[in-house]
Amino acid sequence: MSLLLNRSTFGNEADKGNTLTRQEAEELFSAWVINPKLRLHMKQVGNLMKCWAAEKEGLDEDGQWRWEMAGLLHDADWDQWPDLHCKKIIEELENRHVDPEILHAIASHGPLHFGVEPVTNMDKMLFAFDELSGLIHAYSLMRPGGYEGMDVKGVKKRLKEKSFAANVSRDDINDGCNRAGIVLDDLIAFIIPRQATVN
Repeated sequence: MSLLLNRSTFGNEADKGNTLTRQEAEELFSAWVINPKLRLHMKQVGNLMKCWAAEKEGLDEDGQWRWEMAGLLHDADWDQWPDLHCKKIIEELENRHVDPEILHAIASHGPLHFGVEPVTNMDKMLFAFDELSGLIHAYSLMRPGGYEGMDVKGVKKRLKEKSFAANVSRDDINDGCNRAGIVLDDLIAFIIPRQATVN
């Protein structure tokens, strides 16, 4: 099964600046995503994107929402339509006249899978957060205190154990850090406290 999108441009430049309202995004999220584990993952990635936009990119509330929306909806079609992953959510958002930048970020969150290269900071951070966020959450589930007391060293130890969270691509994690120009330790340290607040 190929998930290649076979295109590199998304949306319409006339829609630049357009987003869904939070209510619209949450309604789409609720209707499309049934699996509670996937819901949590998408909320966690959305929050990481929002925090990065605020703390590292210096964006205002509108800018933060654009980043959060890309994270919140990046896997929206995976639950019910895995064979159409990325295609279906992008087409839905194109029909709703969403900003092409947000669409491109969603389309590039797995370059090996979808064939779209991350270009902007939004693209690169969504790709960098996606797999690593999942591994860190899996690690929290095996710790008595969850996220409390979790440190970078412990996460890196689990990263090296290929049998732990085996479905998480270590190659994608390393590739994501390289593309974003971020040291792995720094990205882990950023994720742990911010992800701990989402449930």
